[in-house]
Amino acid sequence: MTAAALGSAALSCATRSPKSSGASPDSELTKPIMQAETTTTRTARPVDRVLATSAEHWVGDGFRVRSVINPQGDPRIQSPFLLLDHAPSRYFEPSTGTHRRGVGEHPHRGFETVTFAYRGEVAHRDSSGGGGLIGAGDVQWMTAAGGIVHEEFHSQQFTEQGGDMEMVQLWVNLPAKHKLDRPGYQALLDKDFPRLQLDAAKARLIAGSLRNETGPARTHTPMTIFDLKFEEAGPTVLELPRGYTTLAFTLEGDVYVGAEQRQVQPGAMAVLGRDSEGALQLQAAKDARVLVLSGQPINEPVAAYGPFVMNTRAEIIQAMEDYQSGKMGHLS
Repeated sequence: MTAAALGSAALSCATRSPKSSGASPDSELTKPIMQAETTTTRTARPVDRVLATSAEHWVGDGFRVRSVINPQGDPRIQSPFLLLDHAPSRYFEPSTGTHRRGVGEHPHRGFETVTFAYRGEVAHRDSSGGGGLIGAGDVQWMTAAGGIVHEEFHSQQFTEQGGDMEMVQLWVNLPAKHKLDRPGYQALLDKDFPRLQLDAAKARLIAGSLRNETGPARTHTPMTIFDLKFEEAGPTVLELPRGYTTLAFTLEGDVYVGAEQRQVQPGAMAVLGRDSEGALQLQAAKDARVLVLSGQPINEPVAAYGPFVMNTRAEIIQAMEDYQSGKMGHLS
């Protein structure tokens, strides 16, 4: 969903070096990674800060998004997560023309893009041969790794019928040893996500493990990703590993996080204390929705420029040259 123009302008590359400990373990993209053991305390983990979103902006002509974290952010706060763009629910009129809204051909290298379709339908294809439809409730997990070129447009059916569109795109970093792996693609269907009752909320488990259930997404480093819908006003409290980055993003409704009951409005994100004891504690209104990300930090430098996230400036330059020379492929 997020594209960057690659022109002849001088390279402005941000490199961030985390100072936290805890290197990523050796792991391969073969099965969901089991999480570290958690404590069983019911003390609420404190909220370190609440991040607000940017102003809305168009990505291509199909997704009007708000960004809450980006690759230039502090890895001590957000690693292994790089970017989160939310396209709030927006109605698109039916169209019988040949033009479909979306984002045309663009590259990625060095990380993974995870697209959550909450409303609407998107058609995707990429230079590795992956692609298909991402329908309401589905998740697309694309491992760009060594380099991929792809495009995303409103599906033909959605274009013709019109309707509401709501999407989230998350970028997940890869450790250095996996940044040049072969690209991969996981089409994750809504029906395959385990559902768990967590007090007042129902959870859909995308990746990792919660209460003896395991999500279908395969990851390169340990993480747990799930979304919550509050079926009634009330709390949910659950344990997540200490030392992990834990982020709670409000999609919709009135949400309060932590023992201090910090309000996290729609489009904002709570960052929990990484090294603090305690459980994730949420209190929310009926029908509120929250996306929760929890992952082991990657203790490596982050060099980011547009659609490329590597470890050094030299690797960014090489990525640009490889894309411009066609080594990442093209869409015919």
